This record gives sequence, structure tokens and C-alpha cells, in this order.
Amino acid sequence: MNYFERAKYFRTKKRLGQNFLINGEVIQNIIEYANIQPEDTVIEIGPGVGFVTEQLVKHAKKVIAIELDNEAVKELEKLNIKNLEIINKDILKTDLSELCDGKVKVVANIPYYITSPIIAHLLGEIDDLHNKNRNKITDILLMVQEEVARRMVANENSPSKQYGLLTILSQFWAEVEIKELVGRRSFFPAPKVNSALVSLKVREKPLLELSDYSHFRKTIKAGFAQRRKNLKNCLLSGGFQKENIIKVMKDMGLDENTRGEKLSIEIFGKLSEGLLKCGK
Repeated sequence: MNYFERAKYFRTKKRLGQNFLINGEVIQNIIEYANIQPEDTVIEIGPGVGFVTEQLVKHAKKVIAIELDNEAVKELEKLNIKNLEIINKDILKTDLSELCDGKVKVVANIPYYITSPIIAHLLGEIDDLHNKNRNKITDILLMVQEEVARRMVANENSPSKQYGLLTILSQFWAEVEIKELVGRRSFFPAPKVNSALVSLKVREKPLLELSDYSHFRKTIKAGFAQRRKNLKNCLLSGGFQKENIIKVMKDMGLDENTRGEKLSIEIFGKLSEGLLKCGK
């Protein structure tokens, strides 16, 4: 199937970050990675003109395609597929829990400029323990910018620019894995960056068991706020008391010059709990 010939007749919109996947091999890999079963309902975010959609409907019980662009919706409607429901709406304004009964899988080729907001919308924030969207989802397969994918799977041993708030948000609520790197020529129009397919298996419980998740969110936000500063100064700027910071870091054996990006998620959890106890 010549996806390029079909794609070039559609007027893509740069303001919507439209880059249609035209690599047939990658499209088939998406279906494989998503592991869609006949009883599955799939929510597809950003289906565009439906190249991936056409394959999803062959495997799923139902596909719910959420597309913001009115012209793309018209193209999707031409597919005229019984098990396809098309929703002309902004994903960031869509409550997934209202779309269908039961659990869903999510497949998405999302605009790169709103990647972080979409991930937060799907998973909920770190202290959002009962997020309706996350509770609806079992698995997510995202096409994202390669740089963002590296950040999502990073850890404290990764290059400092990769490990940060997006890392912790992604891994706190999901098991994250890069499935495949995708070159820019796999899209039309070709973006300026390479991409990656990322799998997220949504956790039933958060990665860490904590006494106060909002306090943990405050701690990591402060820890990554100013990367050129050491952790102690970052926490000071974040509103934590100096004597508490010094005591907890000493108790944990942390050097005062340690930077936030050198702490694992688990260590951040212990730091948060320690600061919380000192504050009481």
C-alpha cells in the first residue's frame, strides 16, 4: 500500500503538528507491539487520515479514534468501518472514562509539541491516585520524539538532561520501554527529528508506597527545578527548611553537593518521607 501517495494529497497543518506515518512496516509493528486481542477496545489518539486506524480495526473489537482536525475527520469517515467510532475533539479535553465500558488500550501518534501534557492527561499527575483516565487504561503505545522517549526511560545514571520530571511521571504510573526507533523518513511530511515507539504498561499501584504523594511531587519538582544548583539549594528554593534539609541528607548519607538528577526515584521517595517527618 502506497501511503506516501495517499498522504501527499492531504493538506497537513503545521500548527497541529501533523506528520503522517507512511512506513507500512512500522505500522505493522505498531499492531504487533500493541498486542491487540479480538475483545479489545482501542482508543487511537491522533489517527490523522487513518493509516494505522485501518489496521487497528482488523484486530480490535472496537476502535475509538479521537481527532481534532475537521478535515482529517472527513477522511476517516470515508473509511466507513462498522467497528470504528470517530470523535472530533481535543484529547486534552476528553474524559476517556466516559467513552466506553471496560478497560482500553491506547495507541497514539501524538503531536510532539504537546507530548508531556498528553502523557500527564493519560496517566495523571504523581499525586493523582484515582485518575479516571489511567484507571481506564491497561496499555499505551506512543509514537514520540526520540529525545522524549529517552527521557521517559531514563534513570539516575543516564545523561543529566534525560532524567527529570517526565521520567518520574512516566515510570511512577507505568512500566516504560522503547520498542523501536523510527527514522524521520517514515513520516510525511518528514519531521526534523527522529522518533521512537514507546510502550507503557499501566501500573495498578504507584511505583512507591508513600505517606504523602503531594509532598513527594513537591520534593521532586524542587529537586529538578534548577539543574545547575545542588540538591540542598534546590530544596531551599522549593520552600523546605534548611535545618531539615541538612539533617535528612546527612541521615541518608547524601553529599550536600549532590544534584537532583543523581537521585533514583526510590531515593527521592525516602528524601520526601524524611523531610515530611521533620516538618511535623
